[in-house]
Amino acid sequence: MQKDPSYYIQGVLDTNRLMLARTITLVESILPTHQEIAKHVINELLPHTGKAVRLGITGVPGAGKSTFIESFGTMLTGLGHRVAVLAIDPSSTRSGGSILGDKTRMEKLAVNDMAFIRPSPSGGSLGGVARKTRETMLICEAAGFDVIIVETVGVGQSETTVASMVDFFLVLQISGAGDELQGIKKGVLEVADAIVVNKADGDNVTRAKLAKRQYETALHLVTPSSPNWSPPVMTCSALEETGLMDVWNTIVSHKKIMTASGELDKKRQDQAMSWMWFLVNEGLERWFYNHQEIQKILPGIKESVENGRMAPTRAADELVSILGKDLLF
Repeated sequence: MQKDPSYYIQGVLDTNRLMLARTITLVESILPTHQEIAKHVINELLPHTGKAVRLGITGVPGAGKSTFIESFGTMLTGLGHRVAVLAIDPSSTRSGGSILGDKTRMEKLAVNDMAFIRPSPSGGSLGGVARKTRETMLICEAAGFDVIIVETVGVGQSETTVASMVDFFLVLQISGAGDELQGIKKGVLEVADAIVVNKADGDNVTRAKLAKRQYETALHLVTPSSPNWSPPVMTCSALEETGLMDVWNTIVSHKKIMTASGELDKKRQDQAMSWMWFLVNEGLERWFYNHQEIQKILPGIKESVENGRMAPTRAADELVSILGKDLLF
């Protein structure tokens, strides 16, 4: 792998797809030498980022998320946009990644010259996956992609993680038998900028309209995250490619409103600061667990706490004081 950062920087700025893929591979590498080069590359590319629409998409199982992203992404490329699709899937570490899955479930978009699909990196944890996806997003922006779609594939905290790195968070739902609201978590409603009921086609149109009304009622019970935006509920059919332009117009409208109010800039600033502190805490934690003296005494202290011979507060003080000695000398 090349050691000269300018090799990657120029390749990305030249919108070379091969170099884009190589740069992302560099960022995803766990080798310390690669990570050092990657930090320099990201920092140099930073002035060329920030112009894209950052869109997060999540959805309940069976909501037709892959079909939606493919139809939506294809429509956007038809409008002249360059679309990058990134995935956040913490389970990819256990399953060995989802390269084939991402390429086969979005066949049309995968061969579209105006689109770029990158499967979820294996990060060992949600934080690890998120770190690499954030950096990949910046690389894609520097390469001229003006719509970045970050898709949640996993479960748990991945929705809020994606919401913390995008401008607009779209929640994909479907209508079905029984209570529509059972399949949606309150935490997801709180970060949603719009809810889209997919599969509003054929015999399902009436049920989709009913589900739309139920979600609208549910959103009234949640305090909007912005005083300038009330999350709408829409219906669409990714299969029949209807309602997709309404979704895009909503995202464009949201960006205009948030930009005019100054909220978009503030949101991105807050996201950047939040990410910085996350990395600081991650670095401190890594320093702590890699510290030779702590590795030596930690098993004994853990045993003392577990057996009730040492209070957790005293144990924590003793461990932290070891790091303090390093700072004094």
